[in-house]
Amino acid sequence: MNKGVDDKQPGFSDLIKKAQEMQKKLQDMQKQMMETEITGQSGGGLVKITMTGHHYARRVVLDSSVLKEEKSVIEDLIAAAINDAADKIEKHMRDKVSGLAGIKLPDNLTDTDAK
Repeated sequence: MNKGVDDKQPGFSDLIKKAQEMQKKLQDMQKQMMETEITGQSGGGLVKITMTGHHYARRVVLDSSVLKEEKSVIEDLIAAAINDAADKIEKHMRDKVSGLAGIKLPDNLTDTDAK
C-alpha cells in the first residue's frame, strides 16, 4: 500500500525547517557561550582565573599570601586554575549541547586530556 502525501509523515521541507531551527539554536548557544564567564581556581581558592566560553582570560586574582611562595609554585597554581576553568567551560558547553539535543553526551566527547 502506498502512503499518500497527507499521511502526516515529515516531508523534506519539514526536515529543512527543523535543521534551520537547530542551527539557530546552536548559533544562539555559541553567542551565550562567548558572553559566559567561568572561574577556575586552585590552591583552595588562592588563585582564581576567570575565562570566557572561548577560553580567553578575563581576570586573574591572586591572594596576597601566594606572592610569598616560590615562582614555580605560583606558576603551577596559575596553570592549575587555568585548567580548572577550561574543564568547567568544556563541561558547561557539553551540558548546553546535551540540553539542546535532548541527550546526555559522554564526558570524553571533547578530549581535553590531549592538550
